[in-house]
Amino acid sequence: MNRLKLLWELYALKKNAELPRGEMLRLQNQKLRALLVHAWDHSPYYRELYEAAGFTRERLHDLPLSALPPIDKRTLMENFDRIVTVPGMTQARLRAFDERAEMCRAPMDGGYHVVHSSGSTGKPCYFLYDEAAWRTMLLGIIRGALWGMGMGGIVKLLAGRPRVMYIAATGGRYGGAMAVGDGLDGVGARQMHLDVNLPLERWGDAVRAFRPNILIGYPSAMKILAARIAEENVPLRIARVISCGEPLDSGLRRYLESAFGAPVVNFYGASESLAIGTQTAAGPVTLFDDLNVIEVEDGQMYLTCLYNFAQPLIRYQISDRLLMRGADGAFSQADILLGRSEDVMWLTGGAGRREFLHPLSVEGFCIEGLRDYQFRQTGEDSFELVAEVSSEAARQRVGAELTRQLAEILAHKRLDFVRFDIAFTHAIMPDPRTGKKRLIVRDAADDLRAAV
Repeated sequence: MNRLKLLWELYALKKNAELPRGEMLRLQNQKLRALLVHAWDHSPYYRELYEAAGFTRERLHDLPLSALPPIDKRTLMENFDRIVTVPGMTQARLRAFDERAEMCRAPMDGGYHVVHSSGSTGKPCYFLYDEAAWRTMLLGIIRGALWGMGMGGIVKLLAGRPRVMYIAATGGRYGGAMAVGDGLDGVGARQMHLDVNLPLERWGDAVRAFRPNILIGYPSAMKILAARIAEENVPLRIARVISCGEPLDSGLRRYLESAFGAPVVNFYGASESLAIGTQTAAGPVTLFDDLNVIEVEDGQMYLTCLYNFAQPLIRYQISDRLLMRGADGAFSQADILLGRSEDVMWLTGGAGRREFLHPLSVEGFCIEGLRDYQFRQTGEDSFELVAEVSSEAARQRVGAELTRQLAEILAHKRLDFVRFDIAFTHAIMPDPRTGKKRLIVRDAADDLRAAV
């Protein structure tokens, strides 16, 4: 990636934030209409969906977006091959490519970036970006991560080749890890990925050896890192902390700012669009209206990604809940009411040794017949994994595979002292307070399973 060209493109993207609101809306609408026509021309699924709703290609030039039928993750998985606009690209091909773990960040066929997230059927849901979409997304992430900095300050920061540590689940084709890695390569930064599955006792040595001056990662993991380096007296000079992957409340923001002595930027993205918005202080999130259209109807959020033509996502339902706050300058503002907020699962062994499992590091199970699962901590050194399966006949096979994979995760994390059981249920229900399933629950009062 040519760095001078990248900096020029970043400058152009940053200029969008200075547009009058009316010009931003015109730019957004122009991109939307191009996407809709492309989807009609190249995606059999969208064309048939819109024809069934009574719309013609010509109507797509002025039809209100809210008039179009929405889609969701299940729809995407069931119709993937007819939604993507790349000839010959199928879900089966992406799944086979995904299984080649040794090629974590390498693009498919030399030009397609494959991101996965876990699906409710136990199989990953795939999101496909071509090179143009991937580059636009990377520019959006860089802009958001360095929000509030002028180009002079950005050039000065990057000229020093910052040492960036990414703290998250780094295995597999998680969008955050892939985007951070490629983005940092693009700007010439030195980088280290600290996997949350690495035993906690090794974190201090890793940080001491690398000496990062920028941190990126899950806020819950960075909170643990802050306590660890304070305990081991690891000296750090941090210029910026970038939170991503989880909600960041104001209390944790203040703690991270105090612990690292640096401003905290909270970056908002999803596998469906890795660049949605950014937040530099407690308060609303700034949404990137030049990259997406965000709608909220009856409390439900719909995303239209304006830059990904390879896999058009138009009025795609997302489980996050936003409260729109109007616009501040060019971009919309919103409060994230309910986002993903998981507690880590702390486990204690002999001699008081404490270690943790992060929920995002254990949510990648892909087992045929496994519909859903949830962890329930049953003691200081024990937990139960509750599984929802597609049929009674699948229980034995799914249970055996879960046992094998969990044993590997625990061994890697040096949690051999942990005891676990596999249990089965007819249905795992969402938390009624948030509308989302919690991955980890701790006691009977928190147990959200349906009766077995």
